[in-house]
Amino acid sequence: MEAVLNREQEELLKRTRDVLARLRDVLADVGATDADRDALAESIRQLDEFFLLVIAGEFNSGKSALINALIGEPLLQEGVTPTTSQIHVLHYGDESGRTPREQGVWTHTAPVELLQNINIVDTPGTNAILREHEALTTEFIPRSDLVLFVTSADRPFTESERVFLTQIRDWGKKIVLIINKIDILPSEEDLEKVVAFVREAGERLVGDIAALFPVSAKLAKQAKSGQPQLWEASRFQALENYIRDTLDDEGRFRLKILNPLGVGQRLLEEYLGVSESNLALLKDDTQLLDDIQRQTNYYNEDMQRNFQARLGEIDNILYEMEKRGNAFFDETIRFGRIPDLIRSSHVQRQFEEQVVDETPRKLELRINELVDWMVEQDLRQWTAVADHLARRKQVAAERIVGQSGPREGTLAYDRQRLIDSIGTATRQAIASYDKEREAAEMAEAARTAVVNTGLAGVGVGLGVAIAAAVHLVWVDVTGILAAVGAATLGLLILPARRRRAKRELAEKLADLRQRLMGNLRDQFDREMRRSAQRVEDTIAPFARFVRAENEKLESDHAELTELEAHIAGLKRQMDE
Repeated sequence: MEAVLNREQEELLKRTRDVLARLRDVLADVGATDADRDALAESIRQLDEFFLLVIAGEFNSGKSALINALIGEPLLQEGVTPTTSQIHVLHYGDESGRTPREQGVWTHTAPVELLQNINIVDTPGTNAILREHEALTTEFIPRSDLVLFVTSADRPFTESERVFLTQIRDWGKKIVLIINKIDILPSEEDLEKVVAFVREAGERLVGDIAALFPVSAKLAKQAKSGQPQLWEASRFQALENYIRDTLDDEGRFRLKILNPLGVGQRLLEEYLGVSESNLALLKDDTQLLDDIQRQTNYYNEDMQRNFQARLGEIDNILYEMEKRGNAFFDETIRFGRIPDLIRSSHVQRQFEEQVVDETPRKLELRINELVDWMVEQDLRQWTAVADHLARRKQVAAERIVGQSGPREGTLAYDRQRLIDSIGTATRQAIASYDKEREAAEMAEAARTAVVNTGLAGVGVGLGVAIAAAVHLVWVDVTGILAAVGAATLGLLILPARRRRAKRELAEKLADLRQRLMGNLRDQFDREMRRSAQRVEDTIAPFARFVRAENEKLESDHAELTELEAHIAGLKRQMDE
């Protein structure tokens, strides 16, 4: 084709090749099907081949008869049965002949002027007996430069013709409608009704129809075979004029360029739609990740607030003990109780009964409740994440109505696999969550709040460890009381000793409170980080997938949009 092009046409051809080559590369990157990529590659190759005129329609519509009438020779077999069971490609040749090719394709040659610049393809009927013939026909449609779609005047636009015509429309092909066998219609009024019906149905199915011609291939052949008086009745002249005028050098070039551009535009529309659908899917997935993060933030805030309230309960137990201790010192360290103070073992027993009381047991109870609460909340967080993902999976499934499932290798398949893996991981984590073990580990960490000071040995309970820490208070207090009991001037030093006892008790309890609360806070913070890390580690593969795919899809979508603009511009230039 390049040998007969002017400079402007050469530039248009070059730009068309460049744009379609870019599209070919992008289609490979966006995961287009092999069939779509092959169709584009074939249409690009067609730029260097002869103009391809494809004749399509039902087997009984008279396609072969129409071709024979066009070329003026009985080159193809005709009949009322589906005789065209293969695809026939007509080329120019010095002698008439036929040669079989692969996949049921036959090549015919004939010394016909029309075939010098055009190849004509006779396809199996849209209602062909063998289904593979329809597949062969649909393979030729993307390669066609112009389609003559033949329907019969006695059965215009059958269901199979409608379906097939829609397929042609989807490839963006230039379509000329032919109503054949008009000679069987009894009147001009009947012909006008058929023409109106076909025109309306064609425009409804395809949109813009290049042209519509009612003809009689039978009368045209008879006119060319010695009965010229039938030529006018065949109405074939208008069709031949259209083919001659439309398919001159400039017309063939225009259609030759528009063909692959139409294929490219059709593929762009399809994969832009896929891209936009995938971007919307990933937007929902990003929202899912944001929801989980927001939920995690709320969970952390609630945990912090509730943890402080529970620490306050533990703190109150120690404050109550301090209040009882101060009251005990006021009652005990006074002049009237000097005889009792001298009996330190008696006062010690009273201190334990009235001040220490059940403080260790209450502390252990509250701390165990705190531990159980932390374990329960951690499990609830995992369950919430699992439920959130399960709902998201259901929403995604409902969006794919009528599909058996995402195809392997597609974004939908990959994201579904990741969501399934996360769901499996969360279910396994919940199923294997050992509340007793988790609680024991947290309680052990809390116990070390006092054990690590060396006040109790390994293996003792939390209450024993706390009692040992509280006992330190009594050791110091008895030292004070012993000094008081030995003093001859107890009356003078009792107030000072009482103040010192209160101060010592406050300091010891403050030390216990600081160590206990500090270790509980440290343990709480560690558990919160551990819980968050486990959720984050589980979600991380999916989060990375969403970010990476979103970045890639946005890049692909931008390039597809740019190519769509280039193709639209080339088509506008061809229409000028």
